[in-house]
Amino acid sequence: MSKALWTKLEGLPKPTLAQLFAADPDRLATFATHFEASEIEADCGMRFDWSKTHLDAAHVAVFEELAAAMDFDGRRAALFNGEIVNPTEGRAAEHTAQRGVGKEESVELAAEFHHRMAAIVEAIHRGAMGEVKHLIHIGIGGSALGPALAIDALARDGAMVNVQVVSNIDGCALEAAFAQCDPATTMLAVASKTFTTIETMTNAESAIAWLRENGVEDPYGRVVALTAAPDKAIEWGVDETRILPFSESVGGRYSLWSSIGFPVAMALGWPDFAEFLDGAAAMDAHFRDTDGLANLPLRAAFGDQYYTRLRGCQTRGVFAYDERLKLLPDYLQQLEMESNGKSVKADGTPVDGPTAPITWGGVGTDAQHAVFQLLHQGTNLVPVDFIAAIGPGDDLNPAHHRILLSNCFAQGAALMAGKPSEDPARAYPGDRPSATILLDEVSPATFGALIAFHEHRTFANAVLMGINPFDQFGVELGKEIAKQIEQGDTAFDPSTEALLELAGIK
Repeated sequence: MSKALWTKLEGLPKPTLAQLFAADPDRLATFATHFEASEIEADCGMRFDWSKTHLDAAHVAVFEELAAAMDFDGRRAALFNGEIVNPTEGRAAEHTAQRGVGKEESVELAAEFHHRMAAIVEAIHRGAMGEVKHLIHIGIGGSALGPALAIDALARDGAMVNVQVVSNIDGCALEAAFAQCDPATTMLAVASKTFTTIETMTNAESAIAWLRENGVEDPYGRVVALTAAPDKAIEWGVDETRILPFSESVGGRYSLWSSIGFPVAMALGWPDFAEFLDGAAAMDAHFRDTDGLANLPLRAAFGDQYYTRLRGCQTRGVFAYDERLKLLPDYLQQLEMESNGKSVKADGTPVDGPTAPITWGGVGTDAQHAVFQLLHQGTNLVPVDFIAAIGPGDDLNPAHHRILLSNCFAQGAALMAGKPSEDPARAYPGDRPSATILLDEVSPATFGALIAFHEHRTFANAVLMGINPFDQFGVELGKEIAKQIEQGDTAFDPSTEALLELAGIK
């Protein structure tokens, strides 16, 4: 059934963007929506504008048929009901329960864990562990990307604790964090689902040594462990009173809402972290309760599938016109490519088309002077997401933010309209797609809704492709070979052997 629908989609006419706007005076009303979360106290508004993509009524109708054929409603219900949606590992994916939306027992357990985390955060802020000015958060992948993004976006002004996020095993990264901290007023957060991740545990051991060498008598007493394996943390040396657990059903790149968010709460304070959860929960409710084109993450997935499958686009650009969101492209790289960068379906059969595009991007206006040449005049068709905020993040002359937003909106207009010229080098072909997400403010609630939107967009794409977005076996092989190199008893190809010898590793 799905194959026939893809064939039907491929056979549909593909009007230009200009033709789509000319033919439909209500196009903006159809494809641009302002999302409001009236059920929460905090402001949480943003506009989602997909009108400058090539989606039209004919394509949307067939995409909705495809969603039905792929049992989108059933897969979505299974996600929220805490059923097994990760068949290769036999697990549920219960990140929404961390926000209060999901299976009742899982929501209650998440609330218990949050209560424990809130108590520790507030106790530290009150001085229960002495003066704490700095926190070095050690993790990797989702255990680092999410906290780094959230702290950079939300805690630039008046952070309650200065947080340094360290993920790279390169010692330069850890030394840079040390240089920003006073050992006497520094705590460590060690984030690892299994508490065995080699990069994280190696960095943690070095951080313990740094504290000890700088006069901290009980360095393990300055550690908070964030893990789904509390016994491993206790074995490593953390007292159980400073272990913040989270459920096995919370995957790494979806874990920011769990105790992995501890450094965010430390920087913001618990009330703002709670608003962050509330904003995400509002998007959860929208995704769960809304059908068809009106469902914002599903609408975005229709656009994603249009470009990867029907137009052969291998990449998707994400450009944040807000310095506070400069780490968002990095975060989305992992979320989208680790989730949907697969070559087999959930049932183990080969996929019958392209899966995740390569996600890349940058921050405006810097990116305009670096990569937009290709977007406007290159031979690659690259769908682009622009993300910006109406409210500025600075107190300078309003001209700064006005020029920033003008550039953001101008780029989308230019990509669509293009500009002919008798000089081929100065001609812009136009008809190049973009979508815009315009936040009212970069607030904890709005930011939470933005991240939850992308999680659900990723899930919706996976459903349309028939793949499992919740495993990530592709990251394992290289790690296994790295362990073999450390053990020193395995022969490799001549190139690798020569590199090892040159580096003095073998």
